[in-house]
Amino acid sequence: MASESIHVRVTGALQAHVQQQIGEDGLYENASEYIRALIRRDLQGRTESWDWLQRKLEPALRADEADYVAVSAEDVIRRNTGR
Repeated sequence: MASESIHVRVTGALQAHVQQQIGEDGLYENASEYIRALIRRDLQGRTESWDWLQRKLEPALRADEADYVAVSAEDVIRRNTGR
């Protein structure tokens, strides 16, 4: 696969923040390295969020149909209005 480039222009506060992250005082050698780290972190966060959601939903997906209770939209609205 050929290497592709994406060019992004940042100004103002965003540019100042990137500058703080790179160079002698920063954690990254250059802006590209910092941006790649941000993208990796974003992808990791999405994976963790998806894994969390699957863990939360798994018990309901495995539950027997008899364990479910039918509720109307009005029941849900009434329950949530009381919060």
